[in-house]
Amino acid sequence: MGAWNTMIKYILASGSPRRRELLEQAGISFEISQAQGEEITAKEVPAEIVEELSYQKADEAAQRYQKKYKNDTVVIIGADTIVASGKEIMGKPKNAADAAAMLAKLQGDTHQVYTGVTLIVLEKRRREVITFHEKTDVHMYPMTSEQIAAYVATGEPMDKAGAYAIQGKCAVYIKGINGDYNNVVGLPVARLMHELFARQLI
Repeated sequence: MGAWNTMIKYILASGSPRRRELLEQAGISFEISQAQGEEITAKEVPAEIVEELSYQKADEAAQRYQKKYKNDTVVIIGADTIVASGKEIMGKPKNAADAAAMLAKLQGDTHQVYTGVTLIVLEKRRREVITFHEKTDVHMYPMTSEQIAAYVATGEPMDKAGAYAIQGKCAVYIKGINGDYNNVVGLPVARLMHELFARQLI
């Protein structure tokens, strides 16, 4: 893989340390401009939810940067992840009880993790929007109520969609996956790279 184009500025519209680490692994030099607005959507289909919310995050950052770097090419990267178990959509738990309830529903079964990504390209007077999503099936081993309580007590689930981190302490309960592992972590970085390469945004 060749070097990234240093003439392009990349902005990550997220404060997620997981997404930051994944972009760093890909070799992208970027700034962070965390979205501050409230995420609201009327969508009910998981793929549509994450795509819309990722757009909201990217658009908020784009509005801040379109004047700051008006003579440069800027790529804003927004992302949003949710867990879907049947017809139930799971975001981040509100509290420990909510986290335990989520895990009780996920354990011993298969659920889906969706991450939507929006790229907003600002280049002089041009603005291009690219939005996509990835889905990964996650198979979990059964967990006892004691195991769930012990995991929730670590605090790890509290800022994670679906109340677990596949790359963290919950890894011992993951039986397997079908799809992109990094998508579950929070950013389908291979798909992101593909989209950037395809549009010569590197």
